Parts: sequence; structure tokens; C-alpha cells
Amino acid sequence: MKKTVLITGAGSGIGESIAKVYAGRGASLLLTGLVRDDLERVAQQCRQAGADTRVFPLDLEDTETIDALAAFVKEERIVPDIYVLNAGISQRAKAFDSTFEVDRKLMNVNFFGHVYLIKSLAWLIRQKSDVQIAVVTSISGLFGFPLRSAYCASKHALFGFFESLDLENPNIKVTFLIPGRIRTQISKSAILGDGGVYGKMDQGQEQGMDVDRCGRVAVRAIDKRKHRKLIGGKELLMAYIHKYSLRLFYTLAGKISST
Repeated sequence: MKKTVLITGAGSGIGESIAKVYAGRGASLLLTGLVRDDLERVAQQCRQAGADTRVFPLDLEDTETIDALAAFVKEERIVPDIYVLNAGISQRAKAFDSTFEVDRKLMNVNFFGHVYLIKSLAWLIRQKSDVQIAVVTSISGLFGFPLRSAYCASKHALFGFFESLDLENPNIKVTFLIPGRIRTQISKSAILGDGGVYGKMDQGQEQGMDVDRCGRVAVRAIDKRKHRKLIGGKELLMAYIHKYSLRLFYTLAGKISST
């Protein structure tokens, strides 16, 4: 059956790659993100693949734009089967060197914005017998890591909220997509301790998994209704080391390059 998919952060990176996979299946897409030009570029490619595609600029820090999206969904009678909560920003600064405003921004974009979005559409989600929510977290959401304090916190928080939502609602199935190092621009747009932009491509990011491959793996995990799916390369070993040997994790984490 043809699916309707709402994707946040669809103008680039993992969100764009997931959109293209669903477009190839003929899904109906609602692409959201900060920059309309980026969304239109991705939407054009999706339309060329035969997908009915609409765009809606969205700032997850601004609840008014989220309200506007919810009103648009209602007015246009869009009923998503799958919500891909992908939008987010990263960080490159030590905890004590980051202002509280930076901490708040990371939580607002990565966590609170998506919580507000889902609650704004709760009336619609409750009407459907089967809804899937794919939450793009991060391997950094499984443990702390240098230069990522608030980023890690925001990704940790996603697990707590959306796992609870899954357990409370029989009609909702949540899949946590947990990428490691994926070749996207996320490091370039990461924010510094003073709120400035990092503006560089991390070496680890540049050598990461191809983003289109990541998108294909992500959609397969959603298809299979997996609870969690780690996506990446050898860096994913840290998730198992943290789980089974904290002593070794603390030894290694301080030695691994954070950039």
C-alpha cells in the first residue's frame, strides 16, 4: 500500500536520502526543513521519481511554525503513516565552554521541537490504527562523548520520551535509527560554545558511511519495525563496549578524536 511520509530535516543529509528512498517507492511525501530552496531541490528529485511531494519550511525552535505545519496537515487532509524525525544540529565545544543558550538551542531543536510536533499532531495519530515513528538519534545518544555534552543530552532524551510513547500507545511503533559517522554536512553546521558555526568537515565524518547507503539501511529498519538500528562502521563498536565494559569505554573514549 502506498505510504504517506512526513520527514523533518529533509533538505539535506540523512533526511534527504530517506526521502529519495521513499520517493522511489512512489510514496506521498511531506518534506520539512529550515531552507525552502533545499527542500524544493529535494522535492524536485522526488517528483521526478514519481512521488507526490509537498514541502513546508519548518523551524523546530519556533512553535508557531510547528503550529502552522499542523494546521497545513489538517487543511490539506494529509494523514502520515510514517513520521521520520530527523532534523537536528550537532556541537563542537566542551561543556564548561558552552553557554547555557547553546545548551538550550540544542535541546530545543533536537528534542523539544520534535516532542512539540508530535503532540501537535496527536489528534491525528490517535485516529490511525497503525502509525510508525522513526526517530533519528545518534550513537552519541547512547553515551557521553567529548565536545558533545548538550548534543548527547538531547539525543539521550529522545530515547526516553519516544520509547515511553511507544509503550503507552498500541497503535504506535517507534524505530530508533542510531547513526554513527555518516558522510553528511552535519559537522559543518555544528555550533560552537559561543553559538558560532564550526564550519568544518570532521575527518571522521568525511570517512563515514555514504549517506545514500545510510538512507537505504534506515528505511529497511523501518520496514522491519525494528526497535533500534545502529547504522555506520567500526565506530559502532563503542556502543557494545559501553554496554559490556564501562572500564574499557572510559579508557577509549578520551583517546578517540572528537573531530
